[in-house]
Amino acid sequence: MPVIGYSRARELLETAMLAAEKAVLRKDDLPGRDDLHPALETLFCSKTQAYREVLLGCTLARILDKSISIRQPYTDLGPSAFSGRSLDEKVINPFLHDKRIPATKGPYLSVFRRSVRFDSSTREGLRDKKAYDALLQLIDYLESTSQDVELGNFLEYLLYKFVQLRENAEIPLFRPQRLSLEQYNTLISGLLNTPSGGRFPLILVVATFNTIKDFFGLKNWSISWQGINVADMASGAGGDITITSQGQTLMAVEVTERPVDRSRVVATFNTKIAPAGIEDYLFCLKTSDPSSETREQARQYFAQGHEVNFIEIQNWILMLLATIGKIGRSLFNKQLMALLEEPHMPQIIKVAWNEQVANIFGSSV
Repeated sequence: MPVIGYSRARELLETAMLAAEKAVLRKDDLPGRDDLHPALETLFCSKTQAYREVLLGCTLARILDKSISIRQPYTDLGPSAFSGRSLDEKVINPFLHDKRIPATKGPYLSVFRRSVRFDSSTREGLRDKKAYDALLQLIDYLESTSQDVELGNFLEYLLYKFVQLRENAEIPLFRPQRLSLEQYNTLISGLLNTPSGGRFPLILVVATFNTIKDFFGLKNWSISWQGINVADMASGAGGDITITSQGQTLMAVEVTERPVDRSRVVATFNTKIAPAGIEDYLFCLKTSDPSSETREQARQYFAQGHEVNFIEIQNWILMLLATIGKIGRSLFNKQLMALLEEPHMPQIIKVAWNEQVANIFGSSV
């Protein structure tokens, strides 16, 4: 009887999930076979969640061991059968629930009779026969494919569909009432290192400026910010975040995950700072300090009346949180939650937030 490596199965899911979530965040379409799209759409529109979970299990089993008969999810069916229940309980179900993807609460095989075979003989008696037919078509495809690259692409596309399914659900946010500076350090580091298409760095910086405004009573400040992947030139903004007072720009802020070198500073000056007459421009960096030649270029602009500065996001936020005390940290928490609750915030971001908070508090959250 084939033996499935459950740790390897989980690794495959985690790796494919990163690609799927990245595509959803960027609003990219993952490549998939056109002839399989109708069946997948039918499967993911079905109210019988177990069918798509069965397909995920069969896909993993096919990738892990080509000798497995993926139509036989009970070990008593033959020498090539596998334990679909064990794969579900040890890998599929925990993974889907960990990722907050809508899924069955119990074993997916519970919707079938004992010793079921995934073939036409099982169709009679099932409630959603159309979805089951779609499942059989997709199992046919898996059986006809032995190329690991093609199977890996299918797994990514399958998880892409699961992520899209989650985007239509509502993910409740974990709400820590208070955090120590040590916990903030862990949380901010975790968020900055979580793939988010640039959203977490931007959210953290916006929340920090909003906290500064509220804590210090800067009522004349107006803080505007634009969405991810919105070109500054097209929107007319000087940066990702613009702070104005009575129509005058006080500061323009660019939040970046990429290193800032001299050429980028020059390009930013020529396209944004100089044309708009911005006197204070701040690069908020995820990475370490820029090079000496980059700073030298900034000094030249300083001599021309334009301040171009650099700040590392994590250290800057921690210094502020240490300075403004308990009341200020409470304001920062409220600002963060407000941004995370915005209507167009992807559910992926909420799930990632919950995971980072859970890493701090464990099961008590």
